[in-house]
Amino acid sequence: MALTVPAHQSRYGPPPAGRGDPAAGPDHKEWHVAVDADGAVTAAPGSASLDRQAGSRVETIQLLTPEGERLEHPEYPLELSTDDVKGLYRDLVLVRRIDTEAIALQRQGELGIWASLLGQEAAQVGSGRALGPRDMAFPTYREHGVAWCRGVDPIKLLELYRGVSHGGWDPAEHNFHIYTIVIGAQTLHATGYAMGIQRDGLVGEDGEAVIVYFGDGATSQGDVNEAFVFASVFNAPVVFFCQNNQWAISEPLERQSRVPLYQRASGFGFPGIRVDGNDVFACLAVTRKAMQAAREGQGPTLIEAFTYRMGAHTTTDDPTRYRLATELEAWKLKDPIERVKAYLVRTGAADAAFFEAIEAESAEVGRTVRQGCLSMPDPQPLAIFENIYSEPNALLDAEREQFAAYLDTFEAEEVAR
Repeated sequence: MALTVPAHQSRYGPPPAGRGDPAAGPDHKEWHVAVDADGAVTAAPGSASLDRQAGSRVETIQLLTPEGERLEHPEYPLELSTDDVKGLYRDLVLVRRIDTEAIALQRQGELGIWASLLGQEAAQVGSGRALGPRDMAFPTYREHGVAWCRGVDPIKLLELYRGVSHGGWDPAEHNFHIYTIVIGAQTLHATGYAMGIQRDGLVGEDGEAVIVYFGDGATSQGDVNEAFVFASVFNAPVVFFCQNNQWAISEPLERQSRVPLYQRASGFGFPGIRVDGNDVFACLAVTRKAMQAAREGQGPTLIEAFTYRMGAHTTTDDPTRYRLATELEAWKLKDPIERVKAYLVRTGAADAAFFEAIEAESAEVGRTVRQGCLSMPDPQPLAIFENIYSEPNALLDAEREQFAAYLDTFEAEEVAR
């Protein structure tokens, strides 16, 4: 399926003619591009394309086709043993099971909300497995696959969505920051952390680096663009990993950018790359190279993982209200798990017993997650005031006393009965 995206060379002139697009006029030359379902962009004949070259196509790095065929790329060599590939397949399956179990728990009233990663497993597992033990990751609220790769207990993720903790894990223990709900804010945190690595002298041959995750919608946020500026001018060791899942809640990609997102990096002075976000091999290879460059002091990189959000934005969202079922069906054919399974089968690297064992383990993980969620103790009401400020705070103390007095009224009512 192809989407026709109108664009304009100038944004000045007569008032807009609908949905923010400038009206055509003497000084407004309109051109069109076709955005294919695989992320390729082709300009109309005789027009300027998104990268200003007529008729050019945007390269998307791919090492494993949807049919499970292995490809090679001269700039992104990747050597994987059979056990490595099996390990990646296991990651993908178990991460998806954690996600689907959490969705079910929310539907049954056990979680307040859940942000699904369905369809984005390869982008998260591939990039997550590219990180070194000393690298730091800054997530949004959807990076459950990266959390898995960093050794965070899945039940800790559910604590946040059940409302029994402020985050649930120690970022220093896993080199995985707590989830950030504010859209794009974590890019500034990550850039500042990366600048700190520089000042600590930890960039070099055996250096450290930072990766930060965000979505296509976040690229319209000021925080993200400010982070790009700081990372560029200070040559910070940070990789910006954008999971372009096509929909910023209900807004399509063409309402975020008139150029492929990875090309924005050139305007800030650092390289950008687009990778097939449903290809775990490509995501691993591209992220591994970008992280190594950052560790060595070569500065930031923007990776655009072109993928698709197969489910809802969160469990409060209904995607059927703003996108077509045919679009979803087209992306189901590019499922990140099925392509790895196809590769294992066509190469004879795995038999039926292997896949049955993974399914059994997946079922056990699901049971563990469900039991862990249901057995979470409710926090003490006054615990909400803990871990807010490092030193005593008069206003917070007053609010705590006021809330404690309010809670005491319930105890008095019980005694009266």
